[in-house]
Amino acid sequence: MAAEAIVEIRGLTVRYGRLTAVRNLSLDVPKGCVYALLGRNGSGKSSTVRCLLGQRRTSAGTVRVLGLDAWKRRPRVMEKTGVVPERPDIPPETTAERLARFMVRVTPRWRSSEFFGRLEGFGIPRRQKFGELSKGQQRQMALALALAASPQFLVLDDPTLGLDAVARRELFEELIGDLSDHGTTVFLTTHDLAGIEGIADRVGILKNGSLLVDEGLESLKSRFCRLTLAGGNNTGVEDLDEGLRHLGAISKHGTAGAFEVVVQEFSEVGFGRFRDEVPVEVERVDSLPLEEIFIALCGQNGGRQ
Repeated sequence: MAAEAIVEIRGLTVRYGRLTAVRNLSLDVPKGCVYALLGRNGSGKSSTVRCLLGQRRTSAGTVRVLGLDAWKRRPRVMEKTGVVPERPDIPPETTAERLARFMVRVTPRWRSSEFFGRLEGFGIPRRQKFGELSKGQQRQMALALALAASPQFLVLDDPTLGLDAVARRELFEELIGDLSDHGTTVFLTTHDLAGIEGIADRVGILKNGSLLVDEGLESLKSRFCRLTLAGGNNTGVEDLDEGLRHLGAISKHGTAGAFEVVVQEFSEVGFGRFRDEVPVEVERVDSLPLEEIFIALCGQNGGRQ
């Protein structure tokens, strides 16, 4: 396993009959990192998470968590792993007090004071049945439950699904607070791309089961830009196309006289050469938020396969 890596995935392939959900996926999650795995529905995120948690055997490749084979050593892995599933599986008749009494008996690293402290912060009564809580409160209780077990590794499977804007923000703020206090390593999937920009260290983007991107968030955002260009009507078209190709153009909108281009290989050196050699005026260069990068890569014709 790579030094200081909590997760090491090598050549992961997952098949369901003739359908290949994940193709030859390899990635590492360093200790203390918040790794966000993104993708459209059906991209292979859930299959990857199931293999990560030892819930499904790989069709090919290996998945190691905390130095252990996630499938063969699942009980040992789960002793140190917290999980907030896409749909919390806490029994609807259970209260927080009952959960705490149960966890004290089965989890050596359980911290009841931290569990109830988080619930109090969320405004969740100790004696209210889980099934009577709102969706947001159910997710918050699931997060409090996972964190109170002092996990070395935390898996969040689309934890903000179905939550309103306030509940999403509260959940992520609580996660940020815990990370700063304990340095927990986190692997999460989510559709809330704006919400994770403030907490993700590293991002993976899946498309049709293949990993398009696996890099630091700041590095990713530094190389994706939108260029607003003017000119180049009938002259230098070949030079323009060649220059845009070197910048990794992946989308182009507008007319020949005024258009916008999203590029995925922006650099100061490359951009300077483009500006000197291509007969167009560069009106603006804008960085892209993660959501727009995701759309550019995972839209119908976006990205590189």
